[in-house]
Amino acid sequence: MRLGLALFVTIPLLAQQAAQQTAPPTAPSTAPAAADASSTSPTPSTEPWITGTVDFGFRFTSVGGDNDVYRSVVNLGQGPRLLGLDLTIVDPKKRLFDRLDVRANNWGGDPYNTLHVNASKRGIYDFNFDYRDIAYFSLLPSFADPLLGTGIVLDQDSYFSRRRMSDFQLDLFPGHRIIPYLAYGRDSGEGTGITTFESDVNQYPVADHMFDKTDNYRGGVRLEFNRFHATLEQGGTTLRDDQQAYDSTVNYGNNYQQQYFGQTLDLTNLMQAYGIRGDSIYSKVLFTANPFSWIDVSGQFLYSRPETNVNYTQFDTGNLVLQQSILFYTAEQALGFAAGKQPHTTGSLGFELRPLKRVRVLQTWMTDRMHTSAAGQFTDMILQPVSAATTTLTPLTSLLVLNYNQEQTDVLLEVTHKLTLHGGYRYVWGDAETGNMLIAGPGQESSELRQQVGIAGFNFRATQKLTANVDFEDASSSHAYFLTSLYNYQKMRARARYQLVSTLALQASFSLLNNQNPAAGSNYDFLSRQNSLSATWTPSKRVSIVGEYTRSTLRSNIGYLEPEFLSPVTSLYRDNAHNASALVDLVLPGYAKLTPRLAFGGSLFISSGSRPTTFYQPLVRLSLPLHKGVVWKSEYRYYGYDEAFYQYEGFRAHLLQTGLAISR
Repeated sequence: MRLGLALFVTIPLLAQQAAQQTAPPTAPSTAPAAADASSTSPTPSTEPWITGTVDFGFRFTSVGGDNDVYRSVVNLGQGPRLLGLDLTIVDPKKRLFDRLDVRANNWGGDPYNTLHVNASKRGIYDFNFDYRDIAYFSLLPSFADPLLGTGIVLDQDSYFSRRRMSDFQLDLFPGHRIIPYLAYGRDSGEGTGITTFESDVNQYPVADHMFDKTDNYRGGVRLEFNRFHATLEQGGTTLRDDQQAYDSTVNYGNNYQQQYFGQTLDLTNLMQAYGIRGDSIYSKVLFTANPFSWIDVSGQFLYSRPETNVNYTQFDTGNLVLQQSILFYTAEQALGFAAGKQPHTTGSLGFELRPLKRVRVLQTWMTDRMHTSAAGQFTDMILQPVSAATTTLTPLTSLLVLNYNQEQTDVLLEVTHKLTLHGGYRYVWGDAETGNMLIAGPGQESSELRQQVGIAGFNFRATQKLTANVDFEDASSSHAYFLTSLYNYQKMRARARYQLVSTLALQASFSLLNNQNPAAGSNYDFLSRQNSLSATWTPSKRVSIVGEYTRSTLRSNIGYLEPEFLSPVTSLYRDNAHNASALVDLVLPGYAKLTPRLAFGGSLFISSGSRPTTFYQPLVRLSLPLHKGVVWKSEYRYYGYDEAFYQYEGFRAHLLQTGLAISR
C-alpha cells in the first residue's frame, strides 16, 4: 500500500520529466543550378502561387435523452465550422520562404482542433508549428456516485476542461551535416468539476477548479554523417499545478441519511487549495551508427533533475467529527508544505548483428533509475470548540527508490525467401523501496520485480496474394510491484491477408492476453480475446465496399478487502462484445465533366456482461461538384446509445453537416 502511496506522491515530480521526442533528420537535398537570367523565358509563369482546399460548413444537431452522456461520449455541437484547411504558398521570388504549408481541422467549436504550419527555405531553415486544443467532458451519472441508490444523480468525479498544446521547432541549415535547432513547447489545461472532501466518517461532494501548465525549452544539434547520426540536446521545464475546492452551502455528504452518535454531520463552508511549483533541467543524447556493413549500433541517454514545492491550505466549518477520539468540532484549519527532488536517469543500448546472410541478431538493454526524496510539514488545528482545540504537527519525510532494467535478445532466421522465423528471450528485473510516509505511518516497504519472457513467431509469405505472421510471448514472474501487473502471462497476436481475386482482399487477426497473479488474497485472473475479419471489395471503378467485424471477450477476477469491514470479497467483470462497421462508396453518373459521389454505412457496438451496452452510428455522405474546384458536401450521422442497467444514461442524436469545399 505504501509503495502505491509513494508513487502517488511523486506524480508532480513525474510531470517534470522531459518528453523524449526527437525530430527526424532532414534528408539532404541538392539545390537546382540557377538559370542564367538571359535564358529565362519572357512568358510569365502560369503556376498559381497559392493552392489548396478550404472546407467549411454548418452542423445541425438534435439530441434526445441524457445530454451529459452525449457530451461525454460524442460532444459534437451545432454551428458554423471550418471543417478543413489545406493551403500551400510558394513564393516565386523565394524571399522569406520557398514554401509555406498550413493545415487546420475542426475549428469553430468542435472538441478537437488542430493547426500545423511549416515554413522552409532550402538550406537555410525549416520551421514547424503545431497546435492542438482538446475539450474533455465527463459526467456519467452512474460513475462515482454513492448516492445513486437514493435517487440523487451526481457524478463525484466529473469535470469539464480544455487542454491546449503548442510546439515550435526551428531547424537551421537543413540538409547539412550539422543542424542546430531550437524548440519550445507548452502544455496547459484548465477546467472545473466535482471532487470529494474527505472528513473521517463522511465524504462531501464539492466544486473544484483546476489549472496546470508545463513549459518545455530545449535546444541542440543533430549530426548527420554517412555512417553516424547523433542528437545532442539540452532542455529545461517549468511546472505550475493549482487546484481549489470550495463550498458555501449546507452539504450533508454521502452519509446524509445516517447519524453518528445521534448527531447529523454536515459541511457548511470549505476553502481548500493546493499549489505546486516545479522546474527541471535535462540532457539527452541519441545516436545510431553503422561502423561495418554487418552491424548497426544505437543508444540513448537521458538525465533529468526535477524539483517540486507544494503548498496546501484548508479551512472548513460545519458539524464534523474526529473518529479516533469521537470529538465533534465546528471549525478546522490545516496548513502544509513539502519539497521534493527526483534525479532520473534513463539509458538504452542496442545493436543489430548480421553474422550470416540469413541470420540477424538483435540485442537491447535499457535501465531506468529514479530516486525521490521529499520533506515537509503538516499542521492540523481544531478551532472550535476552543476548549478542545488540538494541534497536530506531523513532519513528513519520504523516499522512493525505483530501479527498472530490461535485457532482450532476438534472433531472426530467414529459412527461405518465403518463411522467416524469430525467437528471443527477455529478462526484466527491478526493485522499489519507500521510506516513512505521512499517511502510511512509520516503517519501510520494499518490492522487487523479476520476470522472464520467451518470445517466438514467424512471418510467412506464401505468395504475393497470401501473407501471415504470428507473434507470441510466454512470461513467468516471481515478483511484481502491483497485484494487477503482468505476472504469469501469455500474449499472442496473429495476422493474415489474402487477395482472393483482384477485386477482393480479406484480412483476419487474432489477439490474446491471459494473465494470472496467484498472490494470496487476490488470485488475479485476467483474460482478453479479440477476433477480427475485414474485407475490401471493389467490383468496379464506381463501387467500393469496406467491411469489418470484431468479436471480443474480456474476463477479470480479483480478490480485495471490502473497505468498511475489511472482509475478503471478489470483484468479477465480464464483457462480451460485437463490433462491426461497413462503408459503401459509389461514384455516381457525372455531368459536365463533374463526378458526384455517395457513401453510406456506419458502425455498431453490442456488448453483454457486467455492463451491457449498445451503440449505433449509421451515416450517409454526399459529395456533389457544383463547378470546377467547388464541391458541395453533406453528411448525416445518427448516434444511439443505451445501457441495460443504466437506462437513464441513454441518448439519441441526429447530426446533419453541410458545406462547401473550395479548391484551387
